[in-house]
Amino acid sequence: MSGSTPLEGYFAEARSWDADRKAQGQRMTRLALWIAGAGWLGLLMACGALMLLMPLKRVEPFVIRVDNTTGILDVVPVYAGKADLPDTVTRYLLTHYITVCERFDFATAESDYQECGAFHTAARNQAWYAAWSPNNPSSPLNLYRDGTSIRSEVNAVSFFKRGNGATDLAQIRYIKARRAAGGEEQQVTHWIANIQYAYAEPSADPKVRRWNPLGFKVVEFKVEPEVVADATVAPTTSAGVTQKPLATAGAP
Repeated sequence: MSGSTPLEGYFAEARSWDADRKAQGQRMTRLALWIAGAGWLGLLMACGALMLLMPLKRVEPFVIRVDNTTGILDVVPVYAGKADLPDTVTRYLLTHYITVCERFDFATAESDYQECGAFHTAARNQAWYAAWSPNNPSSPLNLYRDGTSIRSEVNAVSFFKRGNGATDLAQIRYIKARRAAGGEEQQVTHWIANIQYAYAEPSADPKVRRWNPLGFKVVEFKVEPEVVADATVAPTTSAGVTQKPLATAGAP
């Protein structure tokens, strides 16, 4: 019995040593888990802070356009998907109107004439008919009978607000490129159009509604050359509009 006492002491000490090592391992495991958790928490907090700070500091890219002929500077508008739909649609309709109504090609003149008439009020249509009448020496049908073509391209559309808060005025900067019959070179001129517009009830005529389904109307249209020295091409649609077809108007 006396001989077993040292062995029991030895085994007890061994068990305590093993228990200490096990407890130490558990403490290290818990410490590692706490450190890993703290690291992930810090990472999540840093990501959240960056997301909160991003709207406070950002770079807004923009494009400055320089006209090669006149040296005029303007900032190209960028659509970021946040503009109000009415402004976006109106900008498109104004651009489409200038592109179609300020160009001239004898092959598509009748179709362009009628399509532009779909965007005009009755008063504007009367002036448009007078401007395109073959009896008018300044009619595009007479000026460009030799096959000359006119191409129009919009550079910028700006909206203006009246003192009463109404937004029915727009200014459009565009070019007109004139190409003589059989020629290759284009004579480019620069123009500014001031347009008063409105939205009315869409036409009951299916043909008119096909061109203008939203009832967009050009109430007033004034155009002038942006650079007087370059204004050698007469505006093709500086008067008003009518919905009579060209054949009815006496077009050749």
